[in-house]
Amino acid sequence: MNYEPRSPVRIEDTKLDPVLLQQLVAKGMYLENLETSKQLAQEMKLPGPLIDSLLQDLNNRSMLESTGMAEGGGAFGQLRYSMTRAGRDFAKDALEQNQYFGPAPVPLAVFSEQVRLQAIGEERVSPEDIEEAFHDIIVPDEFTRRLGPGVNSGKSILIYGPAGNGKTTVAEKVAKIYEAVVYIPYCIEVNGAIIKLFDPAVHEEVQVVDPAAERRAVIRSRSDARFVPCRRPVVITGGELNMEMLDLKFNAIAKFYEAPLHMKALNGTFIIDDFGRQLCTPEELLNRWIVPLESRVDYLKLHSGKSFMIPFDELVIFSTNLSPDDLMDPAFLRRIPYKLETKDPSEEAFTAIYRAVAKSAGLELSDEIVQFTIREIVEVSGKTLAAYQPGFIMEQVRSMAKYLGVEMQLTQEFVAEALANLYVRESSHIGQVGADEPSS
Repeated sequence: MNYEPRSPVRIEDTKLDPVLLQQLVAKGMYLENLETSKQLAQEMKLPGPLIDSLLQDLNNRSMLESTGMAEGGGAFGQLRYSMTRAGRDFAKDALEQNQYFGPAPVPLAVFSEQVRLQAIGEERVSPEDIEEAFHDIIVPDEFTRRLGPGVNSGKSILIYGPAGNGKTTVAEKVAKIYEAVVYIPYCIEVNGAIIKLFDPAVHEEVQVVDPAAERRAVIRSRSDARFVPCRRPVVITGGELNMEMLDLKFNAIAKFYEAPLHMKALNGTFIIDDFGRQLCTPEELLNRWIVPLESRVDYLKLHSGKSFMIPFDELVIFSTNLSPDDLMDPAFLRRIPYKLETKDPSEEAFTAIYRAVAKSAGLELSDEIVQFTIREIVEVSGKTLAAYQPGFIMEQVRSMAKYLGVEMQLTQEFVAEALANLYVRESSHIGQVGADEPSS
């Protein structure tokens, strides 16, 4: 499905108040010393002829005056303009409202429609896609079979289970499994307020190959440059998440807004890692998410008190090693349609993970070392096997070999040293079954 936004041709096609666009032009000329239609078009991401219309309107109101042709003046749109005193006053008044200058905003209604067009639930993720995404880690078939429908739902998933068994890894792989290109506006306009949305730290811009010539002939327009083609966004938050991060952030000096995290994640994935360990209580966070998860809409509030609605289209993944029953009541659990448990691996699965990690490091892993490792973890330390342990051992062995200046290898001595750092104990028995003396 193609949902490439079309470029506006006329001022009315932008569905913005013409005065707002005139203010942007004036601020660009006043702040950036821009003089030509071409310069303004590049900064405001609007077509040159549309900018020409705005310049002509300002010129007719005696706010601009022509100062001749720019260098290479035979080219279209190279007439130079300067601001009159009335124009500078107009720009200053505009800056009193807000100091934003850049790509022209997209109206809330246009943005909301674009979000609906490129909904994450409309993209199909096949069993083959899941298999490819998880080809480099060991995951039970039952888990991926249940994960697939959850991913295709585009709603919410709870991943829970003991620490160290790949919940975060699974969530991150799910987030990156989607292939569709989505279009993210630089900013949106709500009741005259500007909200910056595009964030290079969240949105990964992609190059879109020009559509077929015959489709171009039908559309007869280019893509709207106010939108950035991106991969579906991924936002990962952990213990640092607080309630303020889910609200619009108003810059009191510049007088425009920064979109909250979950708004930047629209049409993508929002991962709440280590759920239950946030700066806010689970109850506060869950109460904030009840309406968005159930109704698929969210409400945000401007500092003026004016509220507005946006579509809530994103896959929300809660990841926790705490008991779900302790974190949320049954009413909220019902609002999360997919609940997947990551379990401690069996000895067979642990061995498969161990061998895969060793192979990626270019090392041989003998049966003796496998059995030694399992015995030390389970029988000597009294702990359970976990998916993270082979990787932990490998990093420890690598560091030990580097320190000693020897070739990295999986010997019993090196593995025993690695296991000594796996857990904190009052006494160390690694490699010494039955030892009863504390380590020095």
